[in-house]
Amino acid sequence: MKKRTISNIKKNEILKIDTLEMFERLINLDSKSYDIDLMVMPGTLEDKHKNCDSIPALRRQFNLIYLLLDGEHDVKLGADNLQLNQNDLVIVPENMLYASDHIKNCKGYCIHFKSEFLTHSLSRPFNEEFPFFDFDAPHIVNLNQSESEAIQTAFKNIIAEYERPSFERNFLLSNMIIILLLRVREIYRIHVKEMRKNLSRSEQLANQFKLLVEKYFLRYRSVNDYAEMLHISSRHLSEVVSKTFGRAPLKIIHDILLLEAKVQLISTDKSISEIAYQMNFDDQPHFTHFIKNRTGLSPLELRKKR
Repeated sequence: MKKRTISNIKKNEILKIDTLEMFERLINLDSKSYDIDLMVMPGTLEDKHKNCDSIPALRRQFNLIYLLLDGEHDVKLGADNLQLNQNDLVIVPENMLYASDHIKNCKGYCIHFKSEFLTHSLSRPFNEEFPFFDFDAPHIVNLNQSESEAIQTAFKNIIAEYERPSFERNFLLSNMIIILLLRVREIYRIHVKEMRKNLSRSEQLANQFKLLVEKYFLRYRSVNDYAEMLHISSRHLSEVVSKTFGRAPLKIIHDILLLEAKVQLISTDKSISEIAYQMNFDDQPHFTHFIKNRTGLSPLELRKKR
């Protein structure tokens, strides 16, 4: 039986990543039978990545946490564009722009889950309880060995319970996921506090710029727009951003615009002109020029390539 890959999905099929069941079938090429109302899916990176060497640009309608233990894995997450390291813990909130161009020989653990799966067990709203799922929060932290082992244990317990038939399965799983998130919260607070304490003024400005771009990239496209928001000159902003991230600020703005365009082209059936309008381009030719200048392909060719 021929494997169903992203590249050979029929033209009239739309890659909509609203459900975990659809994600498993289209991205992980898993032919197992899944409940369409699936709320949680834990596993290992070895298993999840066995059929793919990249992940197309998308917005998931569910949260993702994964711990990379070994292998090669890049990530485009909002305005970030990074190569992951061993023991990196990655937190991807639902609806956040996400993609990976290169995945190879990865080992680790991951879990996808809907926020509502946990709400009955929480006394406060989900993002208040676990603020590392806020869009403004840092989403990648590098763990030391003992921290990594604690998170691995929590993942292993979830996977074991997920695979064990039980009438109490969902109740047990929701509580085990909360234990994982509490472990993450405990570790995360320490790392983020240390990260923020050690940031120079230039790095703080660069991070503020990145967060502003993630919020306003559809509305503001020039470096000067963001410099005005930060009350500094365009030249100073270019210097601090280029030094901190190794990418010029305009490149960061264009990278996240391109990522959003790929999501719209691959994950929806909107026309090219609709997408151009929604993304605030002057017209379709300007949008087409933007895409072709950065990918070598027209928007239609990029859509067909999925």
